[in-house]
Amino acid sequence: MKFSRLLFISFLFLITGKPGNAQNETGFDVKDQYNKQEVVITMRDGIKLHTTIYSPKDTSKKYPILMTRTPYSSRPYGEGKFRSLLGPNQQLMKEGNIFVYQDVRGRWMSEGVYDNMRAFIPNKKGKQVDEASDTYDSVEWLVKNLKNHNGHVGLWGISYPGFYAAYALLAEHPAIKAVSPQAPIGDFFFDDFHHNGAYFLSYWRATALFGHEKTTPSDTAWYSLPDLGTKDQYQFFMDAGPLKNLDKYYGEDNVFWQQLKEHPDYDEFWQSRGIVQHMKNIKPAVMVVGGLFDAEDLYGPFNIYKSIEKNSNNFNMLVMGPWSHGDWSRNRKRQAIGNIYFGDDISANYQKDIETVFFNHFLKGKGDGSVALPEAYMFDTGLHEWKSYEAWPPKNAVKKNYFLGNNEQLVEGTVDLPTLADGAEEFVSDPNKPVPYSEDIKISFTPRKYMTDDQRFAARRPDVLVYETEVLKEDLTLAGEVLAKLNVATTGTAADWVVKIIDVHPADAEDYEETQDYLSMSNYHMMVRSEVIRGRFRNSFSEPEPFEPNKKTAVNFQLQDVHHTFKKGHKLQIQVQSTWFPLIDRNPQTYVDNIFKAEKEDFQKQTHKVFHDSEIIFSVLE
Repeated sequence: MKFSRLLFISFLFLITGKPGNAQNETGFDVKDQYNKQEVVITMRDGIKLHTTIYSPKDTSKKYPILMTRTPYSSRPYGEGKFRSLLGPNQQLMKEGNIFVYQDVRGRWMSEGVYDNMRAFIPNKKGKQVDEASDTYDSVEWLVKNLKNHNGHVGLWGISYPGFYAAYALLAEHPAIKAVSPQAPIGDFFFDDFHHNGAYFLSYWRATALFGHEKTTPSDTAWYSLPDLGTKDQYQFFMDAGPLKNLDKYYGEDNVFWQQLKEHPDYDEFWQSRGIVQHMKNIKPAVMVVGGLFDAEDLYGPFNIYKSIEKNSNNFNMLVMGPWSHGDWSRNRKRQAIGNIYFGDDISANYQKDIETVFFNHFLKGKGDGSVALPEAYMFDTGLHEWKSYEAWPPKNAVKKNYFLGNNEQLVEGTVDLPTLADGAEEFVSDPNKPVPYSEDIKISFTPRKYMTDDQRFAARRPDVLVYETEVLKEDLTLAGEVLAKLNVATTGTAADWVVKIIDVHPADAEDYEETQDYLSMSNYHMMVRSEVIRGRFRNSFSEPEPFEPNKKTAVNFQLQDVHHTFKKGHKLQIQVQSTWFPLIDRNPQTYVDNIFKAEKEDFQKQTHKVFHDSEIIFSVLE
């Protein structure tokens, strides 16, 4: 199987902007149709940002400006060197727009000091700067100096550029009419490097990209990824031992690694870098885009959309498809995540019918919101079809709770609670033999495929608890938020808690072209959603606290939204575990102030208990 390798190559294209040949696979020659110029735009504090502009050679009409700001390079640099693809999609490229790529402050060919997730300053004074002011100053220069533009500016970006696109909403420049944050980072304590405070060890290699600063503009990478010396990532991190031992790969010159270590809690450092809380009184039209199986940035799209919806009165829509990170920007015929195939031309149809329509209406058309686009355009990952809603979550979704009952039963909430409260299941959690997050043996820069992986290997381990319904007699559609309300106890003083939502396929389920050779879709345990919380943060992400040994304790946490129909003949399953390696780092299970500084002897085997009055609350369509 070469699928995961292709995903990795696609990811590198996304983060590096690798240009390839000027002529793309459609035969459209960018060099024939566009002029290119590279300029520097001076910010209000004197820092110069490298900016590349592609303008249509046909100057008989005026065009909108479509801009993306990136820490991943606006390459290729140099006269006569062109990108093979421009803009969010090929149709917008062919129709004609002015496309602008900019290296953000402190990255690649731009001057200044880079600040990872630079904090927004609401009331800037004098020459104070943030990414909003840099966006404003850049747009101001563009509308004053470019020819043949119509005065309308749109911004888009995927992943980190999606964060900068969301940040542009705070620039408040009147020319900015439409913005599409796509897989935007919302908060680094809940996206990418942490999930509910648990450190995502699988992103450790990516620390090289963001932690090594440079002092002068550079057209070549000044950082390199650590060489693990093995193809077995699980074994590499087990051999490495406690997180503190990874210091030999990243020294004090890696600023981000030092920040991660020194800020294990949700303190002012992380709080100030969140963008979600600032999404208020937004004026431009917004289309937030994300993948329902995006392993990197799932928190950001949902929460940025919801924050805007709650605190603004603008055009604001949400698109969530059967995609991993950035899949919607690729024109792959068959759309699949790992072993699961969802349909043909899903990304191409989105680009044509949704993305292009959005930008054209607000940048070339009336721009009044009278456009045939839904509030929420959501793919049902169980039925494999798109649905349109007037609101998200849908107005006809109701809350239903399922208890983690005895005999591995997932029981809908019409049960005798006092009886449940007395019962529990327990398991031994050994940090020296953590539960893998995937059966695959490989090195992942940032893992993706596991989001739909078969979970039978985990269900058959003694340190994973399993609860499931009977075979469903009718379809069950989950649409919206999921809340885990666990009642637990541990013999130790610290623990992580992982909840996974699983779609158990029937015995006669047929294999896909993408199904790995050693697997079968018969009885496939498809992961639909999963999440972790570092137990110390159960009451406050800012003020961690230990567990009292053997005391029944509530641990509540949110899982990201789902839109999935468990079809008749399938089963709904919940798995609960405490290790998930090396997706997240190992919890010592002995409380220490900072897990990044834990010693080997702190890692202790403990017995965890999950009481039967624990419940999972779903949003269910009626």
